Amino acid sequence: MKKVLLLLADGFEVFEASVFIDVMGWNLEEGDQSTQLFTCALQKEIKSSFNQRFIVDYEVGEIDVRDFDALTIPGGFEVYGFYKDAYHEKFLELIRSFRAHNKIIATICVGALPLGKSGVLQGKTATVYNSAVRREALRSFGVQVLDQPIVLDDNMITSWNPSTAIDVALLLLELLTSSENAGKVRGLMGF
Repeated sequence: MKKVLLLLADGFEVFEASVFIDVMGWNLEEGDQSTQLFTCALQKEIKSSFNQRFIVDYEVGEIDVRDFDALTIPGGFEVYGFYKDAYHEKFLELIRSFRAHNKIIATICVGALPLGKSGVLQGKTATVYNSAVRREALRSFGVQVLDQPIVLDDNMITSWNPSTAIDVALLLLELLTSSENAGKVRGLMGF
């Protein structure tokens, strides 16, 4: 069984998180049945960008990276506190640990910024939310920012806005399973 960890910061965007939940869930039920997804945050209860409350499966301190095959990070809104959690040292250390174990890391939108802040994207190519401010922020971490919707570099996926979310989740599924299986799930989900 391939285990995916969905790392959530306060202020995360629900849509961007939901695609990972749905794609891995559809695969568990209708695909090759090889993926399971678990949620994680700095605290047990967090809020989304628009103040919905969520209870996660694990707190960051409970995670043993060796138990997981991939890490996923949705973006979020600054006004709802996204960067307070996403730039917290424990959040960044978990990212570094996944990278040190050469696990796949998939992000959507500004979910790339904590990767940059953690140092794992230094000298790599990536993309982020397509605004000058967010691109400059990613560049400031030593990242070569590309002007394209999705970038895959050395097992790390970044993307530029919510419109890329389903494609990022399906690319992750392909990397975890196969292109044939990801194509099957894409078709079953109507994409």
